[in-house]
Amino acid sequence: MPAPLFEPTSDRKPNPFKNGCVFCRILAGDLPGQIVYQDEQVSAFWDTHPAADVHILIVPNRHIASINELEASDENLAGHMILAAQWIAAEQGIAQSGYRLLINNGRQAGQSIDHLHIHLLSAGIKRPIA
Repeated sequence: MPAPLFEPTSDRKPNPFKNGCVFCRILAGDLPGQIVYQDEQVSAFWDTHPAADVHILIVPNRHIASINELEASDENLAGHMILAAQWIAAEQGIAQSGYRLLINNGRQAGQSIDHLHIHLLSAGIKRPIA
């Protein structure tokens, strides 16, 4: 197993966050969430309606509604999200067997929560992902 790229932290303070956003409320500790990874830039937690045996959502700690709201200054954050997914996949034991990373952008493409997130899914999808 590869050495971790990042060490999780126990600090759960998204800055800034949008009060009505479900993911921001999970990060703030206002709603329950099984956080499996957290650092200064991103957090990851189990999807409450999993579509695979491993279905984890990786989100930026600050509220960004979608890919369309990313700016040039977010380039490192976007790459960091993918590297966090790589580390989590290794920790979950699915790095060698294979996994899928999925980003839905916009309602018609299946984005149901207006907070940018990557779905990390193990092989063997059980249901369509919305």
